[in-house]
Amino acid sequence: MSPTNTTDVQQNGIMKRDNSSGSIFEIEDSDLSRLLEKPRPINIERKRSFEERSISEMSISSPPRQFYRNNENSSRVFDSIYSPGGRSGISTPRSFSCVETHPIVAEAWVALQRSIVHFRGQPVGTIAALDHSSEELNYDQVFVRDFVPSALAFLMNGEPEIVKNFLLKTLRLQSWEKKVDNFTLGAGVMPASFKVLHDPLKNNETIIADFGECAIGRVAPVDSGFWWIILLRAYTKSTGDNSLAELPECQRGIRKIMTLCLSEGFDTFPTLLCADGCSMIDRRMGVYGYPIEIQALFFMALRCALLLLKNDEEGKDCTDRIAKRLHALSFHMRSYFWLDIKQLNDIYCYKTEEYSHTAVNKFNVMPDSLPDWVFDFMPSRGGYFIGNVSPAKMDFRWFCLGNCIAILSSLATPEQASAIMDLIESRWEELVGEMPLKICYPAMENHEWRIVTGCDPKNTSWSYHNGGSWPVLIWLLTAACIKSGRPQLARRAIELAESRLLKDHWPEYYDGKLGRYMGKQARKNQTWSIAGYLVAKMMLEDPSHLGMISLEEDKQMKPHMKRSASWMC
Repeated sequence: MSPTNTTDVQQNGIMKRDNSSGSIFEIEDSDLSRLLEKPRPINIERKRSFEERSISEMSISSPPRQFYRNNENSSRVFDSIYSPGGRSGISTPRSFSCVETHPIVAEAWVALQRSIVHFRGQPVGTIAALDHSSEELNYDQVFVRDFVPSALAFLMNGEPEIVKNFLLKTLRLQSWEKKVDNFTLGAGVMPASFKVLHDPLKNNETIIADFGECAIGRVAPVDSGFWWIILLRAYTKSTGDNSLAELPECQRGIRKIMTLCLSEGFDTFPTLLCADGCSMIDRRMGVYGYPIEIQALFFMALRCALLLLKNDEEGKDCTDRIAKRLHALSFHMRSYFWLDIKQLNDIYCYKTEEYSHTAVNKFNVMPDSLPDWVFDFMPSRGGYFIGNVSPAKMDFRWFCLGNCIAILSSLATPEQASAIMDLIESRWEELVGEMPLKICYPAMENHEWRIVTGCDPKNTSWSYHNGGSWPVLIWLLTAACIKSGRPQLARRAIELAESRLLKDHWPEYYDGKLGRYMGKQARKNQTWSIAGYLVAKMMLEDPSHLGMISLEEDKQMKPHMKRSASWMC
C-alpha cells in the first residue's frame, strides 16, 4: 500500500497535519452512484414473530407521557437542531414527539449529530470521539465496531441513509488489496476504520483505511466483518428493504467473509483461532486463542449470513458450509465454554493426563489452575460463558460483550440466557457497580498484570480493558435483558448511567472496582458512549426495536447434546 504524502488536510472542518502512512482508497462517486440510490418506498405490513409480539407487549412501567421540556435553554437547543426548519442531516427523534424522557436524551442526539462524518456530501459514519482536549491519535476515524450503536440509533429513529452509505463504503474498501509489510491479507478482511481526508488545494476528498497495519500490535480486526454482516441484517430487518443485501456486491462481500472464516486448516475445534487485540479489546490482554467475544460474534454472523445469502449456486454452497459449522459451534460453545456451579465442581474434581475418546477432561485442564476468585464469584443460581477454552487453558474471566451477544444470537439456550441474567443480578455490585458496565471481571493485578499485559500502563488494574467500566455496553445489556424478560435490570442500569454521563461529558470508560472514577486516559464525547445510551433508551421505550439485533432460537438446529459424564468426587 502506498504511503500518503505529508500534506495539510481538512477533516470534518478541522485543519491538521497528516503524516500517517497507510492505504488510500479513493472512492469515485460514479462507482457507487447506482448502489447509493435511495430504495423505493416500500409499504409493508410488518408481521411480527411470536418473540417480537411477546417483547413489544411486555409490560414495562413508565411515567405518564408528556412533551419533553427541560429548561428554556434546552428547549432552544432542541428546537434549533431538530425543528423541521432547522434540520441538519438528522430528523427529530421520534421518541421526543409524545413521551417523557430524560433531559440528557436531547443533548445526546445533538452530540451524535455533531459526530457525523461526510464524504462528498453524503453521511458515511460517525467519528470515534470529538475530544479536542486530547491528542486525536485514531479517535478521529470512523471505526466499524464503534459505528454499530450509532447505526442502530439512526435505524431506530428512521434514518437508514447513513447506515446504507456506511455499509457500501466499507464494502468497497474490502475489495482493495490489503498488505502489512510484504504480506497480503485475506480478501474478506474488512477495515478496522477509515478516515475522510479533504485536500483544499485540489478540492478533492479521499478515504484512507486501516486494516491493522496502523493498529496497536498490527493486528487485523477479526470482528469488523462480523459486525458488518450483523449490521446489514439489522438494516434489512429495520427497513424491510432486501434490495441492498441482494446486490451482487453485498452477496460477494458476505461470501468473502465466510470463506475467510470457514477455510480449512489444522484446527480440531469449530471455534475461530485469534490473536490478542483483534476485537474491542485491542491491546494485549491474554485473550489470544478462542476468545468468547469473537466466538459469539462469529456465531451471530453465521446466522445472519444464513438469512441474507441468496439460494443460488454460489450462495447454496456457502450456506451448506455455514449450517454445518453452526451445529458444531453451538455444541462446542454450550458444552465447553459454559460454566455454572455444577460444571465448576466437575472441573475442580477433574483427573488429568487422560488419553482416549472416553476422556472427560478433554482439554487436560489442571484443576489447580482454577483461580480462587471464581469459587466466590459463582452464585448457586447462575452461570456464564467463560472467556477462553483451549488446550490446557481455561480463562474463567467474565466478558460482557461475549455473553450478551450469546443471548442475542441464541447461542445461549433459554436456560443459559436466564442463568446469565441471574449471575448479573446476583453480582450487580461487581459487574455494574456505580457505572455500567464491566468489560471483563475481575481485573488482573500485580504479577499477573505484568506477565499477561506486558506492564501495559493503559491496562492497569480496574482500568480500560482490564476491568474498566464501559458505558457503551449498556445497549448490549439492555437488549439482553429485554430478550430474557428482565427489563427492570436494564432500567436500573440506565438510571445509573443517566446520573453521570452528561455531567462527565460522555467519557469512553470509567476506572475503579465500582466504576466510580472517570478513566485516567478516557476520551470525552466518545460517540459510542452517546449512541449506546440512546439505543438502550429507545429499546426500553419500544422493545420491538430488539428485533433488528436479536435472533430467535433456531428450531431446526440439532438439539443440545449432553457432554460426557463428569468424574465426581
